[in-house]
Amino acid sequence: MGSGDRPDTVTIHQVAKAARVSPATVSRVMNRRQSVDPELARRVQQVAASLGYQPNAVARGLARGRTGVIAVIVPDLGNPMFQSVLRGVSRAAGNEDYRVLVTDSHEFPLEETLLSWETRLRADGLVLCAPRTHDQELLGIAGKLEPFVLVNRHVDGMNVPTVSVDYASGVRAVVAHLAWLGHTRAAYLSGPVASTSNQERLESLHEATHERMTLDVIECGSMHEDGYEAADRALATGATAVIGYNDVVALGALGKLHEIGVAVPNDISVVGFDDIPFARYCAPRLTTVSVPQEELGLQAWNRLSALLHDHALPADVCFTPRLEVRGSTGPVAR
Repeated sequence: MGSGDRPDTVTIHQVAKAARVSPATVSRVMNRRQSVDPELARRVQQVAASLGYQPNAVARGLARGRTGVIAVIVPDLGNPMFQSVLRGVSRAAGNEDYRVLVTDSHEFPLEETLLSWETRLRADGLVLCAPRTHDQELLGIAGKLEPFVLVNRHVDGMNVPTVSVDYASGVRAVVAHLAWLGHTRAAYLSGPVASTSNQERLESLHEATHERMTLDVIECGSMHEDGYEAADRALATGATAVIGYNDVVALGALGKLHEIGVAVPNDISVVGFDDIPFARYCAPRLTTVSVPQEELGLQAWNRLSALLHDHALPADVCFTPRLEVRGSTGPVAR
């Protein structure tokens, strides 16, 4: 091969000719088939290395009935929570030579089922992160998506590995903290209607605040602009504490409160969920419920990997979050 030749121009036929074997034999060697004589395999590998041959990973995967790709579907890549879960999945999958295909459903539950099916056709397995699809729709398509793992979602009757967070315990910790500070009225900036985690947080808030404080529920969303827009409505309720659906919403509310001259936490306290990195660096630093985001991704991959390789399946895991008390919460102003 001349000095101007690129290694990726070397074909399997050239390797076969130089090694004096058939292209099929080269293919078996590259796919590590045990049917090839060890001495012959070494000769083919040496020739391939000397020529700079790089097998086509996609073609090799298809020949084995595998793509070497797994997919992660998230409702909104703009949320740092999902970015961190994705990081956990991709790093763990990369250690086993899998690539990750990412799809964002843009908080559209009606499109999520179709996206899941189309993406599964291009991948060996799926990680569905906090899917918004209705339970019955997920049950209806589950057989076509296997193997897959659910993150932050449990569906009764669906025998699928699940990695989740005990949001109820996080909510109880938030309410206990605010009650200890003297708060008797809180406003919850509610997340997307189709979000199961939002429903769990809302139900837990109603239970935890019962007979302890008044809870006002404000329709909001999941992004900065949602929290920013909802802050005025939260203030209008007379609440002395604002609980955001997530940190992104809480940070949006913090921005609006600062803009209109409402001091946090002297005038009103603010709490978030997830503990995204920026929660530690804003002013004031955000009190939040800390979720092990990358660990969720890692554990999701461990279960999907077990399915892909027919290994023993780890049991479902549910993480208990912890309350990180920082500067955005304080005693009720007297």
